[in-house]
Amino acid sequence: MTLERKIDINRMLTVGEVAKRSGVAVSTLHFYESKGLIKSIRTNGNQRRYPLAVLRYIGIIKVAQKVGISLEEIKKALSVYPIGSKLTAEQWAELSTCWRKDLDERIQKLTRLRDEMDWCIGCGCLSLEQCRLRNPEDILAEQGSGPRILEREDDSIIEF
Repeated sequence: MTLERKIDINRMLTVGEVAKRSGVAVSTLHFYESKGLIKSIRTNGNQRRYPLAVLRYIGIIKVAQKVGISLEEIKKALSVYPIGSKLTAEQWAELSTCWRKDLDERIQKLTRLRDEMDWCIGCGCLSLEQCRLRNPEDILAEQGSGPRILEREDDSIIEF
């Protein structure tokens, strides 16, 4: 991923201009750059300059973050396009299709959790043996009585 130096520096945006036009703080732009999401070139005075297309990249990053896509996933998806290139509507369609499956899975998981919470609120079980939310199918019974549990991000239950 390289940004060629043949670009006319005078037609590029300063970090302040990018921040103002994108609504993103300068520190955030520096962070995105440190993570490889966007790229600048340096002037002879060591000032950052960004191609105009960076505004579209920042827009994509902001939208993706808003729906819960991690920066690592965003970076991976954007890495197939040359940095500094203007993304087309077709390329955006590719990106959104790529992320749609993940979003659908998260929506399904959250819907299931919401529905189970509705059931849980009315049940009054207050018992891990009976709680469908914390101990579905009484899976903790297989680990013996009395374990303390901690849920991991992937929803598996671990004993400590």
